[in-house]
Amino acid sequence: MSASATRSRSRSAARLAAVQALYQQEMESVPIPQLLHEFHHHRLGATIDGVEYADAEIDFFDDLVKGVDARREELDGLIAANLAKDWSLDRLDKPMRQILRAGAYELVARADVATGSAISEYVDVAKAFYDQREASFVNALLDKVARTVRG
Repeated sequence: MSASATRSRSRSAARLAAVQALYQQEMESVPIPQLLHEFHHHRLGATIDGVEYADAEIDFFDDLVKGVDARREELDGLIAANLAKDWSLDRLDKPMRQILRAGAYELVARADVATGSAISEYVDVAKAFYDQREASFVNALLDKVARTVRG
């Protein structure tokens, strides 16, 4: 596997793990340093219940988790502004909120990641949890966020 393919795979794993970590944080109010420690030492690259978790780019994972946590209010505002008029952020289920927050964070704060790549990656994350309908929703909403923050 080439270096760029390995990096791409490790970033994909970091995105999925970040969404899982953010979900856990919201559900259990785990402090971010404790959450990062748990993922570093017990999840990323580990085999749990016979399921092998891919190695993730640790710095990228940490940036996503810390960045979403630090900028949650800003990200929630961007997401809410791009929802249909009869929808609110609270109406979205918790995993969906984390997917959208992480995707919006990348679009806002990670200029090193191409817009199409960021959106496509979170569509793939959505497919790990949802059907095509919800994945299409993620695509449409993150596209709107990208137009707002990246022009």
